[in-house]
Order: sequence, then C-alpha cells, then structure tokens
Amino acid sequence: MPIDYDKLLRFAIPPVEGAYTERDTMLYALAVGMAADPLDPRELRYVFERDLLTLPTMATVLAWDDSWMYRTGIDMTQQVHGEQRIRIHRPLPAAASVVTTTRIVDLFDKGPGRGAIMRFETEVRDKARGDLLATNTYTSFARGDGGFGGPPGSPPAPHPIPSRLPDTVFDQTTLPTQALFYRLCGDRNPLHADPEYARSGGFARPILHGLCTFGHACAAVVRACCDYDATRIGDLAVRFTRPVFPGDTLSTEMWRDGDVVSFRTRVKDRGEVVLDHGRVGLKPTH
Repeated sequence: MPIDYDKLLRFAIPPVEGAYTERDTMLYALAVGMAADPLDPRELRYVFERDLLTLPTMATVLAWDDSWMYRTGIDMTQQVHGEQRIRIHRPLPAAASVVTTTRIVDLFDKGPGRGAIMRFETEVRDKARGDLLATNTYTSFARGDGGFGGPPGSPPAPHPIPSRLPDTVFDQTTLPTQALFYRLCGDRNPLHADPEYARSGGFARPILHGLCTFGHACAAVVRACCDYDATRIGDLAVRFTRPVFPGDTLSTEMWRDGDVVSFRTRVKDRGEVVLDHGRVGLKPTH
C-alpha cells in the first residue's frame, strides 16, 4: 500500500502510558554497555539501586510503541532510522509513570527509487506531575517508499564534526547477543532478532538497533566528558549512517569545545562510520 501523504500527516497516534522501575533503568544501562567494569563505582551508579542514575538516551524507550508505523503504508522491511535528536528538560527519574504523545511533523518524498523521509516527535511527560521530561525527534528513512507524490525536502542540516583529531576515543565491544538484550527495553522490531526477516530487508543477519549504538555512544560521552554524571547532558543529536552487527567493536571519537561535545562512532574492525554528526550539549557546572 503506497503512502497517502495527506492522510499520513493527519494520522492520529494515540497517547501511550507506561511505568518503569529501577529494574528497567538498570536493564537499559546494561543493554547499552554500562558496567563493563563491574568493580568501577562510577559505572555501578547506573546498574545498582543505590543512588541510581539514568542515562538520557533511555528517553527513547519510555512508553515506546511503534505499532502505528505498521498502519501508515510504509514498507517496514525497508525502513531504517536516519537521525535522532533528544532534548532533556528534566533529568529522568530512576523510576516513574510516564505518558508519551507522538505526532508526525514532516514527510519528504525523495523520488522513485530514492525513498522517503518521515520526521516525528514524541514528548515524554511524568504522568503524576505533568512535567515534560524529554522530547525525542526521530527521522525515519523509508527506503522503499519514494515517488508517492509528496513534496521534496530534507531534515535540518546535521551538526558539523571538527576537522582536527579527536580529543579522546572510547572503544567498546558489543555482545553477540546485544540486540536480543536491548530489545527487552521495548523495541521488538524483528529486524533485530529474526534472521529471515533481516534477510528480507537486505541484511545478511539481524542488525543492532541504531538507538542501542546511540546509547553506547552516549555512555562513552558520559564516561569521557561528564565524569560519569549523566545529569550534565541537556540535548543530544546524531545521524545513523551504516548498520552495526552485534559483536562489533564501537570506537567513539569525541571533540570537546566548551559545553558542546561532538562525536562520531566507527566500527573499529571495518573502519566504517556508523554514527556521524553527533552532538551533545552539556549543562554548565555549578
């Protein structure tokens, strides 16, 4: 079923309610590579209930429900995550009940054989207090859906990476089971678990969630640039450029310029850039 541009822009996405506990917060941190050294007390703050901290990228899995995308006419076997932006309005609690509201904000037609780009925005609010905790902006690249007659266009220009050598590099090897581990946080897309489904989308085997790779990069920034204090992060943005396979070693390059950290992530063995144009805005220290 081809995309209906006018219908899709009016597509009503119902709010989603969900509750998460300290267990979910710890599971998420483990799923994106925290506690690689389980004896490091700085790492334990993300996986142990005493003084538990929450990684900001966990905002992408709270009350997550992408079932509406399967009703849009998009060929989900050809859909990949293009870009992600997160604004943290308040540090995420270690446990809370939340409500998420999602709306489609842009839809660009790149033409026949060139795909389509959809941008949608999700707000995460504390259910009890009504406080806005985080705003997620997703850019989805529908590789098989160009030429439906919609307007051309592109998302906002990405953050430029400095031309100098990185100030620091953090390497971490993902687990062969990393995608199966991460999907327990909420994103059950079979592209990351079912070999047959992955092959139907043109991949030799299931790939790692882009947001799992992003979570690893965020954790690298927290370690290298925030002295393990994730509450310093105010906003994040990244572009997903190539797939990652579970078991790959991720090498995150970082540049620090005042309260802005630029980053880029490669698969170390292949040298391929898998996250590009990364930006983290830090809150000033008091």
